Amino acid sequence: MLKANQNRNVASREDTMRHVDFSPLYRSTVGFDRLFNLLDNRSVADQTPSYPPYNIERTGENTYRITMAVAGFDEKELSLEAHAHVLTVKGEKSEEDIGNGQSEYLYRGIAKRAFERRFQLADHVEVQSASLKNGLLHIDLLRDIPDAMKPRRIAIAAEAGDTAKQIEAQVAPQQIN
Repeated sequence: MLKANQNRNVASREDTMRHVDFSPLYRSTVGFDRLFNLLDNRSVADQTPSYPPYNIERTGENTYRITMAVAGFDEKELSLEAHAHVLTVKGEKSEEDIGNGQSEYLYRGIAKRAFERRFQLADHVEVQSASLKNGLLHIDLLRDIPDAMKPRRIAIAAEAGDTAKQIEAQVAPQQIN
């Protein structure tokens, strides 16, 4: 009983220590409020669902791929929606597949439960394509930075009156010994 209370106290101290106050940063930065809100909301990791499992990989300099294991789902039962920097993937089994009454499961280890998974997308990241193959849903993403946002080189021109001065000197002929 005493050990259970100690574990509970340790857990509550850890939860308290995980919270970071971003209010001083709000006063000295402009335009980063979305980032701070994202970090603040992500600090609660215990509420993140673990189904279905997924990978996020970088496939190129500006390309990414999310791969989700969605065994038992077909294209009609999956939906993807990208809106306001959030990619939402939903899977819902049709009623006829859930309770068709033709068979009785003695053990059901393949999960066919409905799910909803959300991914925060960075600015200028767009979904390019999605495909389902061998129970894996592949979502290809592209970070397309507009030309106005890319760094550009600016030439420095000299003013009309400031021409470069050239130093001229005569070289004395050298004697060959």
